[in-house]
Amino acid sequence: MTASHTAEITGLYRYPIKGLTPERLSHVPLRVGQTLPADRRYAIENGPSGFDPETPEWKPKIQFLMLARNERLAALDSRFDDETSVLTIRKDGQIVASGDLETAAGRAAIEAYFTKNFQPELKGPPKVLSGRDHSFSDVARKVVSIINLDSVRAIETMLGGVAVHPLRFRANLYVKGWPAWSELDLVGQTLAIGQARLKVIKRIVRCPATNVDPETAKRDLEIPPTLSRHLGHMDCGIYAEVIVDGDVGVGDVVAVEEPKLL
Repeated sequence: MTASHTAEITGLYRYPIKGLTPERLSHVPLRVGQTLPADRRYAIENGPSGFDPETPEWKPKIQFLMLARNERLAALDSRFDDETSVLTIRKDGQIVASGDLETAAGRAAIEAYFTKNFQPELKGPPKVLSGRDHSFSDVARKVVSIINLDSVRAIETMLGGVAVHPLRFRANLYVKGWPAWSELDLVGQTLAIGQARLKVIKRIVRCPATNVDPETAKRDLEIPPTLSRHLGHMDCGIYAEVIVDGDVGVGDVVAVEEPKLL
């Protein structure tokens, strides 16, 4: 892909609690070396993981409740309030749990819901975890994930025309305008979005979480095996690190920067 290929941000999302509901944003500040604000700020530990909030270190996602194994999470509608730190969880339109995630009592209220309702999947007492500015990402680095919607359309073709909801991929930025799969060749390159700059560091290898419909909570597709059969890999989307601060929003242009001549 050359710098002449630009894309447009069509969707911007964060995921305050790993595995729970995406929250749509209109704009967001990006800061060097950070995720979107509050993205994957919390996780629900599924049995003892050894995570220490005082010295937070990355843990594999298998240590937490997650869509790859716990598709029933998609049936919950959660909302996190930044000002109060209150997480509210609804199911079928009714509030089933609510609590301030920065207080012991609030965390206990959320934990009690999962203890009661997710017993078959639990490996031990569920525990709400946070670690200051730690991010419970699937990778150890603080990243912004990007999905090319033309690649999602290509997957629909591979599946024989079956509709694929883009939120299956739980990305931060959704973009249109790049040819399908061309984003996979951007590793090592710099993306310009207004004043912000992001360095593409890695392709995203898809896991079974993408098989779960985010609206029905049904595990109804086989996306990673389909990618493997058609492309010889299971990659869809890219991770990027913020290297220059800037505010970004829906409708902004994403350009691939020309390499500087020495």
